[in-house]
Amino acid sequence: MNLSEYVEYDATGLASLVSAGEMTAVELTRLARQAHDVVNPRINAVIELYEDAETVAGADAGIFHGVPFLRKDVGASEAGRLQERGSRLFKGFRPDIESYFFRRAREAGLRTIGRTTTSELGSTLMTESILNGITRNPWDLERSAGGSSGGAAAAVAAGITPIAHGGDGGGSIRIPASWCGLVGLNPSRGRVSGGPNSQDENHGKNRTFVLCRTIRDMAAALDVFSGPHPGDPFIIVQPDRPYLAELSQPTGRLRVGVARTSWGAVNLDPEVLRAIEATATLLQEMGHSIQDIAPPYEPSEYRRIYLAPTSAIMLEEAARAMGRVLSAETLESVNLKRYEFSRDLPLSRAADLQEALRRMRFRVGEAIHAFDILLTPTMPMVAVPHGGIYSATDPTVSAEGYVEASTASCQYTEIFNVTGQPSVSLPLAQSASGLPIGIQIVGRFGGEATLVRVARDLEEARPWRARRPKVRAGNN
Repeated sequence: MNLSEYVEYDATGLASLVSAGEMTAVELTRLARQAHDVVNPRINAVIELYEDAETVAGADAGIFHGVPFLRKDVGASEAGRLQERGSRLFKGFRPDIESYFFRRAREAGLRTIGRTTTSELGSTLMTESILNGITRNPWDLERSAGGSSGGAAAAVAAGITPIAHGGDGGGSIRIPASWCGLVGLNPSRGRVSGGPNSQDENHGKNRTFVLCRTIRDMAAALDVFSGPHPGDPFIIVQPDRPYLAELSQPTGRLRVGVARTSWGAVNLDPEVLRAIEATATLLQEMGHSIQDIAPPYEPSEYRRIYLAPTSAIMLEEAARAMGRVLSAETLESVNLKRYEFSRDLPLSRAADLQEALRRMRFRVGEAIHAFDILLTPTMPMVAVPHGGIYSATDPTVSAEGYVEASTASCQYTEIFNVTGQPSVSLPLAQSASGLPIGIQIVGRFGGEATLVRVARDLEEARPWRARRPKVRAGNN
């Protein structure tokens, strides 16, 4: 197999070749390394390709038998491997905890061969940091790949691996999926365990999953990573059948709520609105009932949650553990200002946070209860140029200014981290200039099976496989 052939396969397809004896895991890893060498100098998505990549552990079986995989440099950890979280504060840090996520990855046959870039602490929607530099979008190198899983998205879009680990605390899987033309699912809260040390991270807002190119890879990944572990704070409803089996099940007739208006201060780009309208029409033609929905929450509610004082405590504990001081030498400008702002809030705000989360979950839950799924933009705009208000490195941006800009732009994604519902960004459209436009489908809590079936229908009706970014391994 040559590189141009390798990049045409999704993870499920590559695994079938290994299981049939037509390829080996080592051969696939070498192809991933070759793809990395070709495209990574241009996109800066992978910050470390393991020296021992060809010999990393992985089961000689499983849904993803022999498939090369990449780890986002924040979130789920591999014991003994560098995890610097995009920050000088954690330079050289090697956790001693093996996450359940990567244990399951190995059991499924995945070979984790390196780590990808992230924004500092995974906290901003652009993947550019003082520690690791700017990650560029394979569709347009002058534009952002999104964040905070931007390295994972750029690596998959450019063909280094067909699937990669990501994490989502406010859109950090779905935003880069939207801007890089990928499938990005944020599962229900509790669907994928954060154990053994992060079972309810960030008050349940953070979830771990993958970015990939196809719905069958998304379904297979759900089968691999779903399931509770002892010590998890709660156990959600478990699926009736494997998620891969949902690919052959009928969807039924669904009640679809459609967001055609802005849910925040940033207006919808006309091309994004047209993509929403076209998808709504398509769903109606499939037999689903369509009804417009009004914004289900006030943006000011989320801004208060975003500036909660608990982040200051966690940063102070991390600095002590690393033997460092929180300063401009260890934190980027916006994150340092956010720390100082959070540190100076009264401790009573920590109790207020729980009540704010409860109110928002209740209010949004009531507003959207009538629908089986929601159809929204993932982002109100296509990928933006590097730098500016969304960059944590800009010394002129205040903590409040950054949070206001970020929550305005993530108006359709952050809310479902609060409510806990599953939501997936699908690459269903493109702008006139050829940039991907992600469309978000939101399910009921625990309703990943419905999302798999609807996403399958949309992939079949509006296939995206033939679209190619400008920077891609194997391009002639």
